[in-house]
Amino acid sequence: MISMAPPRVRRTGQNTQFTYNLPRRVNDVQTYPIASPQGATILIYGHDNGVTIVWRGGRRFKPQQKNPEAEKKQNGASDDAVMLIDSDDEQPPEKTQTTQKFEDSPKFEDEDDQGPYPEIVQTLDLTLGTAVLHVAVMPATPFNAQDSQSTAGSLLSERMVLAVSCVTNDVYVITAPLTPPSPESKAREELRAGLLAGQAGSGVWGESLLLLNGQQKHSDTLAISLTTPKPSEPMSKSPRAVVAACSQQASGTMMLWDVPLDPKAKPHRPIEPFQTEYLPQPLTGISFNPIHTSQILTVASRHAVRIYDYAVSSLPPDPEAAGPFPAQGSWLLSLYQPFARPTALRKPVLDAAWISHGRAVFALLADGMWGVWDIDGASPSSSSSGAILANKLKSGVKGAALTNFRISGYVDGTSSLRSVVTQQKENHTGEFAPMTPHTRRQAAASLSSATTPDRLATVRGGLKVVVLPPKGKALQDESLVLWVGGLEHVCVVPAVSRFWDSQLRKGAGGGVNLFGGAQPTRMVKLADLSTGLLGERCCGVNLLLASPQPGAKSEEDGGLPVDVLVQGESRLVIVRYGEDGQGRKIGNLVDGRKKRLFSKGERSDAILVHGKPDRATSLSFNLSTVKPGTLRRKSYHNSQDDGIGALGALEDAPQLPKRSRVGFEFTNIMNAAADVSADFTARDVEAEMLDIMEIDQALENMEDSRGSGRKKVFFEED
Repeated sequence: MISMAPPRVRRTGQNTQFTYNLPRRVNDVQTYPIASPQGATILIYGHDNGVTIVWRGGRRFKPQQKNPEAEKKQNGASDDAVMLIDSDDEQPPEKTQTTQKFEDSPKFEDEDDQGPYPEIVQTLDLTLGTAVLHVAVMPATPFNAQDSQSTAGSLLSERMVLAVSCVTNDVYVITAPLTPPSPESKAREELRAGLLAGQAGSGVWGESLLLLNGQQKHSDTLAISLTTPKPSEPMSKSPRAVVAACSQQASGTMMLWDVPLDPKAKPHRPIEPFQTEYLPQPLTGISFNPIHTSQILTVASRHAVRIYDYAVSSLPPDPEAAGPFPAQGSWLLSLYQPFARPTALRKPVLDAAWISHGRAVFALLADGMWGVWDIDGASPSSSSSGAILANKLKSGVKGAALTNFRISGYVDGTSSLRSVVTQQKENHTGEFAPMTPHTRRQAAASLSSATTPDRLATVRGGLKVVVLPPKGKALQDESLVLWVGGLEHVCVVPAVSRFWDSQLRKGAGGGVNLFGGAQPTRMVKLADLSTGLLGERCCGVNLLLASPQPGAKSEEDGGLPVDVLVQGESRLVIVRYGEDGQGRKIGNLVDGRKKRLFSKGERSDAILVHGKPDRATSLSFNLSTVKPGTLRRKSYHNSQDDGIGALGALEDAPQLPKRSRVGFEFTNIMNAAADVSADFTARDVEAEMLDIMEIDQALENMEDSRGSGRKKVFFEED
């Protein structure tokens, strides 16, 4: 069992980054939408040997207590010791061991003392013996987990449900306890019996493993959701989940499985799909509607975004059909993206997700464009078109289409993805046009514009949506994160509804500040993510709710209600936006540890350079050879007999031999005057400077001796 090391914490001018270095390559990472009972955020990532569950934050475990019986028998003789004296052939009686099932009862601290940042409380490796490519969790808050009246609520308030797809074409549904296992549970003797003792499906961690059969190629995308019982069905019926997976089998195949979640109901054979939909092209993304759980949002990158309903049959009902779902579903709606001008092909769609609680769709395109399709009139200033479209869908009309975005825009800094030279309109007169440098540039521009969709098809990106906790009686808002191309373009929308309303008022000229405004009404771009990734490329992003910290900024003050999880190749980076909050607390903690760079017991091989703590912040230099404080200034009315005169004399100093000062030796007097430390506020500095330089007196002497042949200038004469 591998435990995660403490994070590498780095602060930038915009955010604080927590880097977790992992011993394996990360294929996919997801945030579970429900927190554990002790308040931890659950992260699940797939790697080359299975999946790992990480509990971050929340209350810590209580210190382990030593077993008094083990201490008594440590130095004494055991009761089971047998001594053989008479015969070597006789064997000692074997001890009858009673195997008791281990029941884990973890104990946590009463208070949540997280320190400067949430720490990793526990990790759990579920070994599958093969590489896990994709991890799927349920949509954000599809139900109230604390509702004890429903069976689904009581089950999912204690256990987590997720789906994983492997490189061996297998799909598994895994259930495990939400509470992290205690250290005593991970230190059991039975887990040391063999390498496969703690493998997933053995039940030693209280988990269960269900195999889904039917795929001949590995899944490209995966999704899972709960099924809502029909009004005629009792509420006490055991909950069930529906898993959807798409592979490149044939031209594209989407399969759906109905999976029971009752731990007691363990099928003896792999579960077969109840629906198989053959597609004209493979899908790049699928997701379930959080409210209408039978609707699936499918993304075909170059074609369209479509909505599929597995509970609505496209064929007449079959009276002999068995099962709660029909054998074939129906396509309800197609959402078409704009064209890539000047071609006749549409822009590739990187990803699309449900927003506004399943009433609208947010799409991200490969050229950095984003847009919102309003399906059910979820706009803050909803018009009649959205309501009419929703009525058509509810009445059963199939084949409807929607092309116009309700709001749209571009991600800041993605102009390089759209830097395509468009063809200029030419007046073709039918005459021969010679090949010139200008016509060559136009031909190159036409070729480059013709291959624009092919170049955009190589751009990677995605987006995730998380539901924020409720505030009073208001409807729960959502936060969204997206990334295009790489770590340079990772943006967060703190509040989707307020951002939508701001974009509508901006388009209508409502006086919205285009370059500022409140934080939730604009898209925030994260910077300096290379500090945490340490050279690795960005492979995906996700969101997790920010843990409450004392002194953290509110949304109106510039903070974010969520933290961003950036997936690297072998690193996970959690980014906290803002200078205050957790980052400020970490800075204060580091300032108090100037003399100790590492914690007790930790060692480092790094070369450390320590500065001098007693070094003065400012230094003053005196380059004069005269002893400071010995220069005194004479009064000017007593120096009339000195000719031009001097500024002062040295007191209590030996007399130097007198010599004539010719030329520009008056600079020595300036050096001496520079050492004077008297107050200059009540003095005429300009007059003193003229006296020091003796320019006026020298000019008068030169005028008196004009025309007398060779001229000599004496600046001072004793």
